[in-house]
Amino acid sequence: MNYNLIREKEHEEDLKRISILRYIDDDFMSICFDGFIEGAEFVLNTILDRSDLSVISVKTQVHISSFDNRSICLDVLAVDRDNKIYNIEIQRSDSGASFKRARYHSSALDSKYLMKGKNFSELPETYVIFITENDVIGEGKPIYFVERIVLDSDKSFDDEEHIIYVNGAYKDDGTELGRLMHDFFCTNPDDMNFDVLAKRARYYKEDEKGVMTMCKVLEDMRNEVREEAREEGRKEGEQRGLILAYLQNEISQSSVMRILNITDDKFNDLVACYNQ
Repeated sequence: MNYNLIREKEHEEDLKRISILRYIDDDFMSICFDGFIEGAEFVLNTILDRSDLSVISVKTQVHISSFDNRSICLDVLAVDRDNKIYNIEIQRSDSGASFKRARYHSSALDSKYLMKGKNFSELPETYVIFITENDVIGEGKPIYFVERIVLDSDKSFDDEEHIIYVNGAYKDDGTELGRLMHDFFCTNPDDMNFDVLAKRARYYKEDEKGVMTMCKVLEDMRNEVREEAREEGRKEGEQRGLILAYLQNEISQSSVMRILNITDDKFNDLVACYNQ
């Protein structure tokens, strides 16, 4: 096997993939926006129709472990000078932008930013913003602002928790938001409306150092997939070995279930698969 030839082919495939990446692709978004304060500030000001929002930090792929030990990975996490927290999520799949997911992200931010012993009044104002490929809510609007209200009076509940859905399918070039969404779907920086986004995309698509960074990310992702496949193979081998030992009366069913941490139904499925 010619490993140099394989690497060369993979590199060519990576270059082709980089050329078609867009901001709406979360892998590309995560690379471009890590530490990209100017870009995060521009995107947030455009979405919120402001001009005075000042971002002081922005990170991507931020892991948060909540109280129930379920962890989530935030695409973009930004903080402004007023200590307001912004989570920007890129979702191409409608199912990935479910309303309950937005609710969970909001609660995860609360758990992260209110330390033990602190008063609830110290919770920061939070924004969970989903930029979606399609019109998830389905009312044909470019943007949806979700807020709690008191039903009987329509008075704002004013808990400083905000959820926003940006409709990526809305690309009206007569509005700043529509032009922003156009740029999020551009593969060619030269076709973008806004220089701040075009310049950043051009660096990772055309500059030698930027392209090397992207290639390294794609290589790491490829290696991670391979390792996961190998791990699955090891697990499958362990399962088959234990089921064989059970069938040969070398180990009990309860021992197999305990070692593999599986239920009766799963155990029966494995035995059935082995006997096929």
